[in-house]
Parts: sequence; structure tokens; C-alpha cells
Amino acid sequence: MDMTTIFGLLAGLAALIGGFLLEGGQFGGLLKLTAALIVFGGTFAAVIISFPLSRLRTIPQALKFAFTKPEYHQNELMDELTEFASITRRHGLLAIEKRVSAHPNEFLREGLLMTIDGTDPQLIRQILELEMDVAEQKHENHAKMFESAGGYAPTMGIIGTVMGLIHVLGNLTDPSTLGASIAIAFTATLYGVVSANLIYLPIASKIQTRSQDELQHMEFIMQGILAIQAGEHPHVVRRKLNSMLLVEDPSITLLQLKKKAIEHETQE
Repeated sequence: MDMTTIFGLLAGLAALIGGFLLEGGQFGGLLKLTAALIVFGGTFAAVIISFPLSRLRTIPQALKFAFTKPEYHQNELMDELTEFASITRRHGLLAIEKRVSAHPNEFLREGLLMTIDGTDPQLIRQILELEMDVAEQKHENHAKMFESAGGYAPTMGIIGTVMGLIHVLGNLTDPSTLGASIAIAFTATLYGVVSANLIYLPIASKIQTRSQDELQHMEFIMQGILAIQAGEHPHVVRRKLNSMLLVEDPSITLLQLKKKAIEHETQE
């Protein structure tokens, strides 16, 4: 579970509610069932109208993708790809077939198995890039649903406010309740704006960020596979993957990578 997503959501709600209470507001004033029904129900209905059922069924998968932090273990994978390159240079591609067939990473497994089978390098690249394009499109479809909800929610909030004001203006016989009634009407606008900017749009942004991370990881694996297929020296493979790690993970320093490369050379 990605705690930053949950923490950000809770922190945002705490800041908004806390600021409202510090100004002397009552917590109960924020809880209006009719406003919630109009905004969330209307947004949900608009999203259902906008997307086919096959796309809507992926919402749980999209939420899991947004709230789950994947573990890529790039350094361990780099070591493994370098080791594969070393073995294949000495004993041929068939020497890694058993290990590759049992590898848990499907993208790496299928790519290396194609290499072992003697598939043309250009065809391997095309197939792997096609899989990356499919993954990117799937994530984009996930993000679009939440972006759509983020666009509809404020509008639904305005609709709820207008409906509330219509009700208020139609019952002006008791001026003493006018202020409270108007406040209730504007609660719908609050629900719409907050849900869009604190829930729907941030989730869409997180999905897009996760997608970029996954595509970079797949590119990392693909470059390792193609380097092994080309018979490149293990040191060259490591240097190539090292350069990609520096781009993907700013927390990794060049000194750490050089130290790891020296340790690997010593082991060989």
C-alpha cells in the first residue's frame, strides 16, 4: 500500500475541515446528505454515461494501481541481467533457459525466451514495445475515468447549489432561516470542488505517474534483453543499465553504482 497517497488524502481533508472549525464553523454543517447525493450520485451517473461497461469494470483495478506501490528492485534486476549476459557469453543462450523459464517477471521472461528461441532482434523490440504501448494505453484509460469525474464533480456541485437556491427563493416566508438555507445550498459546491481537486484529479495524476514508472521499468528490462541478445560484454550491459538507473531513481548516486560495479568485477 502506498502510504503517501493515503496520507495526502487524509492531510487534505484534515486541513480543510480543521480550517473550517478554526473559523468557528460546526462540523455538522459540512454533512449534508442531499448535497452529497446530488454531487456524488450525479458524478457517478455522468461517468457511467461517458464510458462503456467494459471500461467501468476496471475501476477497482485502477484504484489498486493508484494506491499500491510496486516494488521494482532495479538494482537486483540489474545484477541478474548482468549475470545472464556473463553466462550467455561463456556458455550460450541455452544455459539460462531454465532460470529464465521460472522467472517471476513475465515481461523479462517472455523477452528472454524469445531471445533464446532465436527470434530476430527487431521483432523482439517490436513485440516488447507493443506490450509497453498496451500497458500505457490501459493506464491512460484508467486515468481518463477519474479525470472525467474530476470535470463533472464541480459542475454537479453548482447544479446542487442552484437547486438549493431555487428551494430557498421559493420559501421566503421565514427570513430568519434564509442564511442557514443558503449555507446548505452552497455545501453542494463545496462537495463538488473538494472531491474533484482532492480525490478524482489527484488519483488520475497518481495513475499517470505510476504508468511512467512502470514504462521506465519495462524499458530498463527491454534494454537489458536486447543487450544480452546482441552478446554485449557484461560490463557494457551493467554500464548501460547503470545510466538508466541514474535517470529513473535520483536517490541513487554515481558513487554507489561505481562501487557496485567494482564489487561485481571482483566477484567475476
